Amino acid sequence: MAGAGSSRREFLRWLAAGGTGVALAGLLPGTAAADTREIVVIDRVTLIDGTGSAPRRDVSVVLVGDRIAWVGASGQVPETGGARVIDGRGKYLIPGLWDMHTHGADLEEIVPPLHLVHGVTGAREMWGYAENRATRDKIERGELLGPRFVLASGIVDGPVTLLGPPVLQVTTAAEARAAVRAEKAAGAEFVKTYSYLGPDAVRAIADEARHQGLRFSGHWPYKLSHLEASDLGQHSFEHFFGVSVHCSSRRDEILARLKTTPYDPAAPRAFFNLARQLEFDSVTTYDPGVARAYFGGLRRNGTWHSPTLTINRVVTQPAETHQHDPRLKYIPADLRESWVKGIELFAPKTPSEIALQERYYQETLRLVGVAHEAGVGLIGGTDCLNPYTFPGSGLHEELAFLVEAGLSPLRALKTVTGDAAKFLGRERTSGTVAAGKEADLVLLDANPAADIRNVAKIDTVITRGRVLDHAERGRMLAAVEAAANRPSTSPRIRSLARRGCCC
Repeated sequence: MAGAGSSRREFLRWLAAGGTGVALAGLLPGTAAADTREIVVIDRVTLIDGTGSAPRRDVSVVLVGDRIAWVGASGQVPETGGARVIDGRGKYLIPGLWDMHTHGADLEEIVPPLHLVHGVTGAREMWGYAENRATRDKIERGELLGPRFVLASGIVDGPVTLLGPPVLQVTTAAEARAAVRAEKAAGAEFVKTYSYLGPDAVRAIADEARHQGLRFSGHWPYKLSHLEASDLGQHSFEHFFGVSVHCSSRRDEILARLKTTPYDPAAPRAFFNLARQLEFDSVTTYDPGVARAYFGGLRRNGTWHSPTLTINRVVTQPAETHQHDPRLKYIPADLRESWVKGIELFAPKTPSEIALQERYYQETLRLVGVAHEAGVGLIGGTDCLNPYTFPGSGLHEELAFLVEAGLSPLRALKTVTGDAAKFLGRERTSGTVAAGKEADLVLLDANPAADIRNVAKIDTVITRGRVLDHAERGRMLAAVEAAANRPSTSPRIRSLARRGCCC
């Protein structure tokens, strides 16, 4: 034991002295604390590092506590004494996945563990409120096991809205600015904007967010074009809403109609339904020149798309398609019941509606591929906890849809690893497998570069350096199933699912 401890101390001193080729003195803790930190070696694995590069065979990765300390050829791994060794032969190591559009972090017994079990070690939570801020803080303090959450503000919408509390409704520029300031003070990491905001409010949010050092992301604000919102600094558009309109030869006509049609406070969904119908109609009027100019403008502005193909696939299929999914055993009964009700707001019912929405979805897939080819940034997200959109495993579906849209498996994987970290401004610490990065990793039994569906064949998940092997992940799933069968769930999540909206 003394020899192992001595080897460990020597290894940590070597790292702190820059033995990786990277100065790590400021990364690792002091010697006394470092001596007690577990060293884990993933040995002789094939590495897919999240940069989009081809897989590298026979690589070893050394973890010290919650950081990656060394990455290199297996024959050159330094002596690590009594380290825990994970045999990586025949396996594939990827960075931990980021679901870039999620909800429901505060359903603590369900959502955080489902993310982790399926390799999702980071998530962008798209509706911030006190309960999920508390969940994030518990995770950061080590009181709760869960992914790294990046939290939005509360959703900021106009005086008419499809949502219920705690949506932040603003009418004037002054109210919009005040909402941004209040949400920054409450701990929001970016501002979430919604569909019915007026142009003056969007401009005020953009300006105040910039002043507060925040980005803003969200839905297409119907009274502005995508390019107008992009010019104001919108960082991402969610759900691919409006893309077919902005690639249509009828673009100007459709946008003018939306701008001049008033919202009806007595029937707020009427305008949404109009916009959706115009989107469905626009798929037959695709214009490559209009699309080229549109995607070029987004690329120049650095505006990304989060297509959330998972929820888009759900809502364009008949309701009964998903009602026997085996994953429903991990979802509380009242949430399942609200999904049944919520899907009725969107699902096609007649043969003509089914054909119309299938055509729209297929065009959406094609346009995701066009956006990718045009160089527009894409991030993968699911909109989980909307009907039949499951935490964790839903991201595996999202990756498969991105490949169906034309991305290579490696490029699709990059949307939820290296590109997700870049979008979040975390590329120095997250998203790729390199010395100094956070020890968030997924070990797979099969090659995702050959078939993206292999991302679901998980052997081990490592989150903040903690190893969740097959047995531990099985225990976590059993605990989620038990929690789902208890009667109490979060009122916030019941409310979200009851609305059945893409948030």
